[in-house]
Amino acid sequence: MALVTLKDVNHAFGGPMLLEGADLQIEKGERICLIGRNGTGKSTLLKLIHGEHLPDRGTVTREPGLKTAMLPQEVPLDLAGSVYDVVASGHRENAALLGEYHRQSHALGERDDEDALARLNEIQQALETAGAWHLHQQVRTVISRVGLDEPAPFRELSAGLKRRVYLARALVNDPDLLLLDEPTNHLDIDAIVWMEAFLLRFAKTMLFVTHDRAFLRRLATRIVELDRATLVSFPGDYEGYLGRKEGMLENEAAQNARFDKRVTQEEAWVRKGIRARRTRNEGRLRALMEMRAQVERRRSRSGNVRLLLQEAERSGKLVLVAKDITFVYGAEPIIEGFSATIMRGEKVGIIGPNGCGKTTLLQILVGEIEPGTGSLRQGARLEVAYFDQLRAQLDESKTLQQNVSGGGDTVFVNGKPRNVIGYLQDFLFSPAQVRAPITALSGGERNRLLLAKLFARPSNVLVLDEPTNDLDPETLELLEAMLIEYAGTVLMVSHDRAFLNNVASSTLVFEGRGRVREYVGGYDDWLRQRPSDAGGSKPAPSPKKAKPRTAPVRPRKLTFKERRELEQMPDVIEKLEAERRTLFDSLSDPALYKSAGNDVAGYKARLEELELNLKQAYARWELLEDQALEAGG
Repeated sequence: MALVTLKDVNHAFGGPMLLEGADLQIEKGERICLIGRNGTGKSTLLKLIHGEHLPDRGTVTREPGLKTAMLPQEVPLDLAGSVYDVVASGHRENAALLGEYHRQSHALGERDDEDALARLNEIQQALETAGAWHLHQQVRTVISRVGLDEPAPFRELSAGLKRRVYLARALVNDPDLLLLDEPTNHLDIDAIVWMEAFLLRFAKTMLFVTHDRAFLRRLATRIVELDRATLVSFPGDYEGYLGRKEGMLENEAAQNARFDKRVTQEEAWVRKGIRARRTRNEGRLRALMEMRAQVERRRSRSGNVRLLLQEAERSGKLVLVAKDITFVYGAEPIIEGFSATIMRGEKVGIIGPNGCGKTTLLQILVGEIEPGTGSLRQGARLEVAYFDQLRAQLDESKTLQQNVSGGGDTVFVNGKPRNVIGYLQDFLFSPAQVRAPITALSGGERNRLLLAKLFARPSNVLVLDEPTNDLDPETLELLEAMLIEYAGTVLMVSHDRAFLNNVASSTLVFEGRGRVREYVGGYDDWLRQRPSDAGGSKPAPSPKKAKPRTAPVRPRKLTFKERRELEQMPDVIEKLEAERRTLFDSLSDPALYKSAGNDVAGYKARLEELELNLKQAYARWELLEDQALEAGG
């Protein structure tokens, strides 16, 4: 029997249906990732399964005695009490007794007090009477598993540790089904890697929502997509889902095109022949009316965000030069002896633990904060656009239109006027939302709005502080594509490993005690290059999945970055060959040896270098083409 079964479920909140005729089964041992656009109802579905909501129609059937626990998307930040108190609150009926027992036992350990001992015995008896004595040890065991300090005040913890406390709170009842709503929110990379490894070891069955594609790839054994109020299941991993989804969309588009053509033909028949054959063909007319109704009922797939950056005049080739920069906050060095040179067109990622100083480094590089010591030189003609992770650039008292255009009806995109409503529709905002206050927007919608505001001004340097928070995978891929094509310079703080891998040409890593070191490439490149003593926990090894020996190995599809590389390889090779031909011609010209004899050795050395580069480029091109063909694209 399935742990949970949804049958023909409908649910709405006064607007369009979030779920319509939805069916789902969750089997024991599955790790299901629920994906879908922001605002489509993923959190609502988790609450239906958890029992917080009841469906408008249909049934949600749970296995008898099933225990579920939920990690919410937004964890409260200011709860009173210790880590023990918050975790014990997962046992609602006995939370007060457990908390008092913990406090009294700690007080007794600090002083020899007969009254305290008597009170401790009273609480212990009350727990035994309630059949809950074993829960005290269960709370302590879970706290130990997640690596927390029992007496630590909850309010004083970092956002990442608070999320870990709430995970322990969800696990303390030993649930049969764990529901996780954006579990990696506000976590740095080390914390995300820890959570991956922990969940793989201890979670029995999971249904989780995440926008972190690396987290998704590591954990999910099945993908369920919430699309246009229906649930579609895709067994297997994320890459398999992407392939099957692409095929489904192509088939759907073809079917819709055939259906629309038939409707057009029937409309033409009605206009030509219905007067002469009204009685004989009333059935055909009724069929046409039903076809029209089907077209009207057809839900169009959620549109894609249309991202278009306005590029200002090109900056100078040299964008930033930092030399021996140090910044101290209190008694601790946040940045110490940092030097770097950033050239036009570079895409620089910045990673490190929460609170280490990543945002401070960004603000120093763009001149918002003066370094304590050292020097910063900025290049010529810099036009900076800044994406703030706290969204402080959004005015809560104003509408979407006022935030983007100052209240006017027009924004200028690449020098051309555009109606602000149409512009914001490119970012998936409806006309009704455009004129409404931003207070009702979700986290993902606020990020889209901030991107819209950011892209409405020309720039040649983009500064992005956590731009990927709450964005769905499709929007993330579009943002990646746009940043790769962007001719300007990008400085970006992100905990999204896939995003860094696909975009970053180099990475600045905070490695402890104020040390910031530069590495070539993205996150995975850093893992390969970093010294063994570098800060940060090593990622846990990928889980080994048992497979039948006869099962064929599925070829890996090219990543977005690899597809772009494959497309550009002919141009790269052509440029190398053109330079090689020029050098051959020069070295074949006797005049060279008379006029620039001292340069001949340099020409020959460059020719040897070109030969090696061409050999490597052809090998890489062949490898990527073979991989693309094996994977079917």
